[in-house]
Amino acid sequence: MHGRRSPGIALRITFLAAIMACFGPRAAAAQVTQQDLRASQVRLDSIKNHREQLQRELNGLQTRVRDASQELVNIGRQRAASVSALQEIEFQAAVLQTSIEQTNAALEAARARHADRTEALHARLRSVYKRGPLHTVRVLMSAENFGDLLNRYKYLQLMSLYDRVALDDVRRLESELVSSESELRGTYGQIENLLAEKSREAAQLRRLEQQSRRALDQVKSAEASTSSRIEKAERDEAQLVGIIERIERERLAEDRRRANDGAAAAPGTITTGDFGRLVWPVEGRIAYRFGPERRANGNTLMNNGIGIAAPAGTTVRVVQAGTVEHAGPFAGYGSMVMVNHGAGFYTLYMYLRTVSVQRGQEIAGQTEVGTVGGEQTPEGAHIEFQVRQPVNGTTQPVDPLSWLRSRSGG
Repeated sequence: MHGRRSPGIALRITFLAAIMACFGPRAAAAQVTQQDLRASQVRLDSIKNHREQLQRELNGLQTRVRDASQELVNIGRQRAASVSALQEIEFQAAVLQTSIEQTNAALEAARARHADRTEALHARLRSVYKRGPLHTVRVLMSAENFGDLLNRYKYLQLMSLYDRVALDDVRRLESELVSSESELRGTYGQIENLLAEKSREAAQLRRLEQQSRRALDQVKSAEASTSSRIEKAERDEAQLVGIIERIERERLAEDRRRANDGAAAAPGTITTGDFGRLVWPVEGRIAYRFGPERRANGNTLMNNGIGIAAPAGTTVRVVQAGTVEHAGPFAGYGSMVMVNHGAGFYTLYMYLRTVSVQRGQEIAGQTEVGTVGGEQTPEGAHIEFQVRQPVNGTTQPVDPLSWLRSRSGG
């Protein structure tokens, strides 16, 4: 009894197994699709956030322009104040120079008076010497009476005192003038030092003003460059998206026509099963990775693919079979080849030096599509490789490294 099954139970198990066999792959495929959609939505949100970040960066640059302009105004005011201070110092120096000249003239006059007085005194001394040491005695002794004697004594005493006072006055005046001249010259030396210091300050302020102008020009240039690159990147991306959307509309229309005719949709040559299995289009080091990148000049750019550096002229091969949708120059990317792999999958090969395929050509995997170019870019010789896949009816760029085979040293 235990080794046998009821016919009804066996029939139900068989029916359930048939249902699982029919819907199991569809359920698994639906689960994979939902995962892809969620992953793509995350990438889409990342792109939107990056665009907002670029806008914030642009706003920050505009603020820096205003700050730099205000700084330039402040430096200009400081320079004007310094120039006014220099003018005042020059005026003070001129006044002191005039005072020094007047003091020197007074000093020369005092010296002349001193010389005259000294010469007169020397003449008197010589006269006294010639008359001999007893002259004063004779003058006193020749007095006719006592009153005359007193008058002669007072006269001689007053003459001697007058000569000493006059000589002392001249010496004191000379000492005071010399001291005044020394003090004025010291002050004038300080003014000259201050003038030299202010001249250096004015020169420094002029250099600061020039630096501020250069910084302002650089900020304005960075602002213009950032705005231009954002606008250009948006235009290039919009143009590329427009081409892919047109191709996708044609593909979907073809799939609907085939479905109406009872035929299955054309399969793609790339599926989610190719994650981590695609061959690299060219061997080389990674010059830049997928996603936002902060450049040396402070700008942040969104890389929709990876840069692969390789010697110029190196062969570039398609990673999988497909149809060439574009082959030739493309604004912002040099020469480019875009390959349609069906089912909404595309690969793009940018910054090519030469192109080896033509638009509309059906090519097999590993077919040569061109050679490495990009010598004139900041990264030097390289290609940019992009992978785009369908998300909610649109194609979105995804990280190519998740599709390419892993390698050591990548």
